[in-house]
Amino acid sequence: MFAMSADDRRHAIAARHPAWVWSSLHGYLDWSTNDFGERPLVITDNDVLTYSDVARQSVALAAGLQARGITKGERVGLIMANDPLTVPLLFAIWRAGAIAVPLNTLYRPDEIRFALAEAGCALLIAMDRFGSRNLEQELDETIPGWQSGTCAELPELRGGLIFDRAVPEHLVQQLSVPAPSGVRSGDIAGDDTALILFTSGTTGSPKGVEITHDNLLRAMYAGAYHQAFEDGRRAVFSLPLYHGFGLVVGLLSGMVAGGAIIPLLRFDPHQILDATQRHRATYLMGVPTMTIALLEQAKRQAYDLSSLNAIHSAAAPTPSWVWEDIRATFGCDEIITSYGQTEVTATVICTAPGDSIEIVSETQGRIVEAGIAGMADQDGRIAQFKTIDPETGADLPWGTPGELCCRSPMNSKGYFRRPEATASLFLDGGWIRMGDLGQFRPDGNLFLTGRTKELYKSKGELVSPKELEQILTANPAVSQAFFIGMPDNQFGECGCAWVVRAEGSAITVEDVMAYLRERIPAFKMPRDVWFTTDEALPKTGTGKVQKAELRKIALEMLAEQKAV
Repeated sequence: MFAMSADDRRHAIAARHPAWVWSSLHGYLDWSTNDFGERPLVITDNDVLTYSDVARQSVALAAGLQARGITKGERVGLIMANDPLTVPLLFAIWRAGAIAVPLNTLYRPDEIRFALAEAGCALLIAMDRFGSRNLEQELDETIPGWQSGTCAELPELRGGLIFDRAVPEHLVQQLSVPAPSGVRSGDIAGDDTALILFTSGTTGSPKGVEITHDNLLRAMYAGAYHQAFEDGRRAVFSLPLYHGFGLVVGLLSGMVAGGAIIPLLRFDPHQILDATQRHRATYLMGVPTMTIALLEQAKRQAYDLSSLNAIHSAAAPTPSWVWEDIRATFGCDEIITSYGQTEVTATVICTAPGDSIEIVSETQGRIVEAGIAGMADQDGRIAQFKTIDPETGADLPWGTPGELCCRSPMNSKGYFRRPEATASLFLDGGWIRMGDLGQFRPDGNLFLTGRTKELYKSKGELVSPKELEQILTANPAVSQAFFIGMPDNQFGECGCAWVVRAEGSAITVEDVMAYLRERIPAFKMPRDVWFTTDEALPKTGTGKVQKAELRKIALEMLAEQKAV
């Protein structure tokens, strides 16, 4: 389906970027506009913004931000979902020398207040509604005085603006000033903070990760080079732009190849596939729960998906059966999975074009390659990895399973205004503790075995939920599986499982237990098995299943059973 080989596509990307000279994201936008000016950058059913449109709007909006008193280093909060205006607003904030703080549109009002205080935002721009929510009303009730800058609980917040999606020009008018040439953005350095992204909060309160201009520039280039993006790639997704997957892999990396994004406000399998055929998307992105729903929708209804070249499913464990089903259903040449986290900006491990289904289904890929002077080490890789003993912190020999640590120019500064949390994140020598367990195979591909925080003991033995999830989802009657640790009167802790049946499946608890009993030792067997549906799974705004919530639901169910 591709007109050029992966190597030729990488050569084309490198040839267009002969030296790494940009220090800021808005500088990269201005440079890319010279090459891609009238190409689309943002495509929706109602709007198409070209590179020139985004550059022009960002200049005017940046002048407006500065006219409102926003200065270098100040934080501007955004509750904008995937509206097209989000893109020029982000570049406007960066052009003004400020720091963008995109917030989760699913945050409750008290969570928004927490994030605004945590980041010390000077200005908040919020859409008036999202889905059934009236955000303006919720904010007025929970954070009175937020628009006028008179909220006692948020002393750093000097004001706020409401974005009416029905009349988008109103916000542009409020933030535009007559003399955009007065924008002062020349003193932005690569190590200046560009972005504060909040961690997903699947465990504990979310923390704001400080990511620099240089972090993002390197991540976007390396992502495009490693995956060999074709010229003019079109990525369709509903992944939010407040998350690194959607922002870096979706928007920014696509710009390296003069590409466009087709962002949707919320996930709907039909709308995603319909947008793919109508806008001729070449690259589809999602997390595994989304990918599974898309596969099921594509089997129910016919779509013209002949434009698709690649599908990227990542950010959570993917059942092994999904990968072959993707190839059979979508007919894509390239199937991609990856690994990264906000603390290291974005993707640092990724499969590559030409990798076998075995590599994609069993590993997260290899260390991302950048292939340009000044971007990578002598082997062309964007990062270095090692494993350590998760309990003692001692370094382990290469290829030994342990907790993953990453050292990279994409390593973030740490957590904003959280010096103790930042100190615990970093090890001596600039290594970041990833909190994930894994090992590198002899072929250089990473096999994840779980998260340190998700491990639990069963009958005194340590158990990795990811291992059991991979085993159970190999059963064609099981669509998804999630293992969690639960209190147990006899053993202190034991494993329990939540299971989503495959479409048309009638698998029972007895069937699940019999299947597992043949494949795992007795101490790894779950005590309880509960069935649920994909729709009922508690998820973050990026589609990750919240295991802490599953555990809470399970505890409530067990308490109710005891009370009967």
